Amino acid sequence: MVRLFGRFLKDDRGATAVEYGLIAALISVMVVAVIPLLGPPLEALFKGTGDRLQSAGH
Repeated sequence: MVRLFGRFLKDDRGATAVEYGLIAALISVMVVAVIPLLGPPLEALFKGTGDRLQSAGH
C-alpha cells in the first residue's frame, strides 16, 4: 500500500492538464474584469466613427 501511494505521489502526468486549466481560468477572469472597463471608450470610438462616416456620405 505504501508503494502504491508513493507511485501516486510521483506520477505527474495530469499536472500539465491542471496547469492549463488554471491558466484558462485566469485568462477568463481577466477578460471578464477588463471588458466593463473597455466597453464605454470603445462604444464612444465606434459611435464617433459612425457619425463621421454618416456625415461624410451626405
